[in-house]
Amino acid sequence: MKRRNFLRTAGTATALTPFIYNGLPISAMARNSVFSKLGAAASLSGKVMVFIELNGGNDGLNTLIPLDQYGNLSNHRSNLLIPENQVLTLDGTPATGLHPAMTDLKNMYADGLVSIVQNVGYPNQDYSHFRSMDIWMTASESDQSLDTGWLGRSLELEYPDFPTGYPNVDTPDPLAIQVGSIVPIAFMGSAFPMGMSISSADDFYNQYINDFVEPAPATPYGDELQYIRLILQQSQLYYNAIKAAAETSQTLSSKYPPQYQNYLADQLKVVARLIGGGLQTPVYMVSIGGFDTHSEQTDGSPATGTHAELLRQVSEAICAFQDDITLMGMADKVAGMTFSEFGRTIAENGSIGTDHGAAAPLFVFGKGVNPGLIGQNAQIPSALDLSEDVPMQHDFRSVYASVLQDWFGLTGLDEILYEDFPILPIFKGTTDTRDVARRDAFQVGNYPNPVRSTTFITFTTPGAHVVVNLLDSNGRFIMRITEGDYPAGSHKVLFDRSSLQSGSYFYQVKINGMGITKKMLVL
Repeated sequence: MKRRNFLRTAGTATALTPFIYNGLPISAMARNSVFSKLGAAASLSGKVMVFIELNGGNDGLNTLIPLDQYGNLSNHRSNLLIPENQVLTLDGTPATGLHPAMTDLKNMYADGLVSIVQNVGYPNQDYSHFRSMDIWMTASESDQSLDTGWLGRSLELEYPDFPTGYPNVDTPDPLAIQVGSIVPIAFMGSAFPMGMSISSADDFYNQYINDFVEPAPATPYGDELQYIRLILQQSQLYYNAIKAAAETSQTLSSKYPPQYQNYLADQLKVVARLIGGGLQTPVYMVSIGGFDTHSEQTDGSPATGTHAELLRQVSEAICAFQDDITLMGMADKVAGMTFSEFGRTIAENGSIGTDHGAAAPLFVFGKGVNPGLIGQNAQIPSALDLSEDVPMQHDFRSVYASVLQDWFGLTGLDEILYEDFPILPIFKGTTDTRDVARRDAFQVGNYPNPVRSTTFITFTTPGAHVVVNLLDSNGRFIMRITEGDYPAGSHKVLFDRSSLQSGSYFYQVKINGMGITKKMLVL
């Protein structure tokens, strides 16, 4: 293999070489178009997002159980359906519950730290693992092939000269890090991956903590690997930044399981240590496999077996990570979300498993989320074809758009996602690059809340174009309350709720394009 091709395969030597931390691969995504913008945002706000990939296609109906559909679901899942009395009912939502293995996540939900988005997918589902994951990673249509990632495009727009001149004084740290040996296509720019990897947690501790690097093998591959290491040693790039962060910080939570007992927890422990060490990296990605449960999904009891153990590990790992981040004093700055390439079929197959499906729920967690459910339980028919899917309710790109706009405070999303997608009320208002100052300055609110008849929506502007929208509990647009150019000063808009049924709603105030979303209860 030519050296240039090898570098592209392994990742750009100067920015993408896999690093090993604690036996886990770490990829530090440098600058692709999303990441460059995220980097600018992170440098001011310090916001961090951790993406958790559930590889293989997670069975959503066995993760988040629609109790109001239990009767029909039992017709199609006689071997898999969790006994109704074992489902962990969610506070305030008796029609929906979690798998009994997810006790830790259920407790986080009760503490207001989890938002669950129902039935996430994309139109015209592709049932191939590889193709479907490409769609999620590139944010493409199902009939469209893109060779750049949604995060890669963002960085490359902002840093077209990368890697020349990076790192530098303004951007000393990588813009994204993956704990895993392969840099995902989500970080791919037009020419090469915009990131690097820490290949494992063991390797992370060896390389960054103990200064031990496994010798290169005496093979042609080893020769190329030595060449990459030489370039890396000469430039140092992000090595010193990662090493300094790793040496500066220690994890604080006692909730992590012993090392090697939960691979996802091991990865998140690495991420927490880097965050705690002051690394100004806005995006991390970790993964856990095993979710392709075509057979033996349970082991004789619906509440135990392969899938139950995977969900237990996910729940345990997220809980330990959140506890760690909280103890570090970073809870206001860090959020995370799960994703999987697709869900599973509604009906079980003949092998005590499920086959490739369509939509499934995902979890967004952290102190900055609007806790609760977004969306409704899937409607399960009494009779169906064995290959019938859970239909999509929310496009995954709406979740991405919500993360980019409401967590990272980015604008111009059409350059990244190529279309306008609805913003879901996942987060507690804006987290723009100057979030705290702007939120205080704009003073968005409403009174009274709860609303019986009328309420005033209030905001303060420096002189701006203002749009106020009303959204339902799923984040869907209901009506425009007001739009216009408002002079500098404080304003209030009267809203009459007489046309609304009782329930939870969201109002979104956009001031010069920056959206701030808040919850409103109508009695």
